[in-house]
Amino acid sequence: MVVAVDANGADLGPGEVAAGVREAARQGVRVLLFGPAGEFGEMGPRVEVVDAPVSVAKSPDPARAVRSTPDASIVQAARAVGEGRAQALVCAGGTGAALAAGLFNVKRARGIHRPALALPIPIPGPEPVRPVTLLDVGASVHARSEHLVQFAFMGAAFAKAVLGVEQPRVALLSNGAEAERGSETVVEAGLALRARSDGQGLRWVGNVEGGDIVAGVADVIVTDGFTGNIALKLMEGVSQTVLGAVREAALSSLRGKLGGVLLRPSLMAFREQIDPEGQGGAYLLGLRRLAVVPHGRFAGRGFAQAILRAERGAREDLVGATHAALSEAGALRSVPVSADPASLAGE
Repeated sequence: MVVAVDANGADLGPGEVAAGVREAARQGVRVLLFGPAGEFGEMGPRVEVVDAPVSVAKSPDPARAVRSTPDASIVQAARAVGEGRAQALVCAGGTGAALAAGLFNVKRARGIHRPALALPIPIPGPEPVRPVTLLDVGASVHARSEHLVQFAFMGAAFAKAVLGVEQPRVALLSNGAEAERGSETVVEAGLALRARSDGQGLRWVGNVEGGDIVAGVADVIVTDGFTGNIALKLMEGVSQTVLGAVREAALSSLRGKLGGVLLRPSLMAFREQIDPEGQGGAYLLGLRRLAVVPHGRFAGRGFAQAILRAERGAREDLVGATHAALSEAGALRSVPVSADPASLAGE
């Protein structure tokens, strides 16, 4: 298996992505690395470097940029996957560019309304707890009820194949637990999922509120990309603020410093549990090949995890398993969608 990696767009620069590539290569992964070759250094025998300094990661119109810039690193990386020279894609840049390049070059899988970004969210606790999968976290701003239903089955298939959850508990994110709460789209999707959940690869547990995302009441939580992205950024901001406040309190006095020394092992373990780099980023589901989109602020460890998880997902045919689960559940669309891929990539 070969993983195509786009090194442009990372907050810490292409060199940090290259460090992650070297770590993944040391663990046996073969990588096709696209980006400014002069910033990579020595990469080793398992890495083939393609000099591609042009980046569209920060473009305000990703679809147009991808279409008009065939030599951009993300376009070349996605094309390598679409042509079969690599079996999975990792993009260190913007989500919009990754989605556009994937739609135009890797293509949507048959029967998929639109791709979704699925993110495993770590749940801290004294015992190891499986992450909760939240999707969509930003691939598409808008979603119809049939999209949410398909996201539910995609998320359940992902949780089973990647996280080992035999029959995932699936919920919709809403503003109340009652079935009638939420937008018309959420209510319609809830009715459809309730009717189709028995024996079809998921257990429908109803609506959940924002505070339930990390409460362990569901294994998969489904929402549209607009709401999911806001929820994700809110959780990230709160966790960073809390950790910063704890650090400041520990350093504010001699007593705090002494207590900090005693608590340090537990706090380090807690930080390790909630570290998003350990999950490798979000999985772009719904394409014909797997794509993983790590956060742009990741360091080398996070990019290495993204590459390792992309290689594992390709090796274990996550895309095939997801598509088979959707087909078995009757969740694939039967009528071709006429929308131009640019209409999705630009959202």
